[in-house]
Amino acid sequence: MSTLSQSAGNKYWTYALWLALFTIFYNLAEGLVSVYFGFSDEALTLFGFGVDSFIEVMSGLGILAMVIRIRQNPETSRTQFEKTALRITGTSFYLLVAGLAVTAIYNIVVGHKPETTLPGLIISVISIAIMWALVSGKRKVGRTLNSQPILSDANCTMVCIYMSVVLLASSLIYELTGFGFIDSIGALGLIWFSYSEGKEAFEKAAGMEDCCDDENCEDKK
Repeated sequence: MSTLSQSAGNKYWTYALWLALFTIFYNLAEGLVSVYFGFSDEALTLFGFGVDSFIEVMSGLGILAMVIRIRQNPETSRTQFEKTALRITGTSFYLLVAGLAVTAIYNIVVGHKPETTLPGLIISVISIAIMWALVSGKRKVGRTLNSQPILSDANCTMVCIYMSVVLLASSLIYELTGFGFIDSIGALGLIWFSYSEGKEAFEKAAGMEDCCDDENCEDKK
């Protein structure tokens, strides 16, 4: 944090804390509502969307724990805390890959068609708006603090935006064209993106093994 004053740094770490808390509580609420309506309306895409919201909670918890530990240990190198957060976010991406793959395969095998439900449409529109604001905030804070875990978490939130778009578009396209596998095709793209981001998160964590924080760096002979 050499380019930031201590007061400015503390301010941005506070922003990061609130962003993590909002991510956790919003996704818990979104997940519960989506799972409920997805189950009651037999809307598999909406149900899967709700389950994936809980995976986003996992990434948010990793960032929250990192921020709290950094704030409580300002004299300690950030590296050890950031490595753990990156691994948690990377694991969240891999869980997303598994969930998306199972959903896509199931939809193709049983010939499941996306349902247009009012709850699904409302949830997807609200999610796109809120998650976009979250991504913007996380990227700004992550770049200012030079924090790779926060930037990776922003990408995890970005997947939720893509999923909201798929949830919305698949239902509308099915209504207009009758093509029922559009959500599965969209899921395949999300699988590749999630896998790439998960792999990158673990690679960044591994790259920190031999790196030291600017504030706690010692010359290596």
